[in-house]
Amino acid sequence: MGYNRSSTAKIIPGKAEPEKLSGLAAEHEKRNRETVKTVYKALRDGHTEELVKVVRTELEWWYHGPPHCEHMMRMLTGESTAKTFRFRPRRIRAVGDRVMVEGWEGAGEYWVHVWTLSHGTIAQLREYFNTFITVVLRVSEDGDEARLWRSSDRVRVRVHGSLPDLVVSV
Repeated sequence: MGYNRSSTAKIIPGKAEPEKLSGLAAEHEKRNRETVKTVYKALRDGHTEELVKVVRTELEWWYHGPPHCEHMMRMLTGESTAKTFRFRPRRIRAVGDRVMVEGWEGAGEYWVHVWTLSHGTIAQLREYFNTFITVVLRVSEDGDEARLWRSSDRVRVRVHGSLPDLVVSV
């Protein structure tokens, strides 16, 4: 059903003053969000040369969903085009080195991408299709977690029938 590999993510060092760190963190997240937006725009416009600039050659990928819906990896590898399936991001949120993107078409096609960036390029993609997602960050050895992102409740209303609900720890 999917591919699962381990990954590491860089976190901005906490040596700066809190005000400066929050400004640096906000700028870092803005750049990451713009990098991920570049992927969707390049796929939509057929500009593969733009993808090469922002996605690592050896992208680590994990997929959860029906096998026939592995659209993003097929597009990134050139096996398929944006004409086959069109990703239209409806909600994007960056937190540190991760960018969560959500989109849907009609009642039967809902997707979430969790992108991990390292040094300004995309190193990992976790793709979830027809699955509601809550992304949490483990913040202590005792198992304490902070919720980073959750699938939109608006989608739950639009979807006919139920979809699995996963908690993803990053």
